[in-house]
Amino acid sequence: MKGYDDSTYGDSFADVYDDWYEDVSDVNATVRTLQQLAGNGPFHELGIGTGRLALALAQTGATVSGIDSSALMLERLEIEAIKGDMVDDMPVGPFAAIFVAYNTIFSAQTYARQETLFANVASRLAPGGVFVVEAIVPDPQRPAGSTVGVRSMKADRVVLSVDMHDPEAQHVDGQFVEFTEAGGVRLRPWSIRYSYPHELDDMAATVGLRLSHRWVNMNQEPFTSDAETHVSVYTQSS
Repeated sequence: MKGYDDSTYGDSFADVYDDWYEDVSDVNATVRTLQQLAGNGPFHELGIGTGRLALALAQTGATVSGIDSSALMLERLEIEAIKGDMVDDMPVGPFAAIFVAYNTIFSAQTYARQETLFANVASRLAPGGVFVVEAIVPDPQRPAGSTVGVRSMKADRVVLSVDMHDPEAQHVDGQFVEFTEAGGVRLRPWSIRYSYPHELDDMAATVGLRLSHRWVNMNQEPFTSDAETHVSVYTQSS
């Protein structure tokens, strides 16, 4: 998408993120699972945003830090975080667990960038550390082209969802177009390069990480062939 960069998503959604995405995943289940995997850390979240997950994890007494490219997101955060690109500016660690929440890994816009992210994660994990990825399972049958739909509608506000899918590039560019009585029109762009679970597994294997768990969600429900989401846990190969 022309004019889109690493900070565009966060800067565009910072003022509505906590409201719009409050229920995108189970915060309590995420905290339980992360602590089951890595105790009290230290944890590092890639794309920490406003801290929806990290703050809840920190409130248990765990050591948590994060990174985000959006200054507007970080202004709303009350936890230690770095402003920077999650691929290039990842701190050295070592961390007991690095995690990346719902689809944030796909904000790395190419296969090569996602490979580099895995490599950087692997080099920053403590012995026995884990990398936890939460993402959709892309639909291989989704056709190319555009879709338009209504995300939400109120008496004084309408939000439309518009996107363009390129299955060959495994890329989706989208906009939420928000119409309000008071504020007129607001565009909130997003862009992802999605990967299938087996591609993520290949990236992990290349840098010495192996798949140790795969569930549908953070409640650890069993992963099935028709699952639409996955939580994948990668650990260092022995």
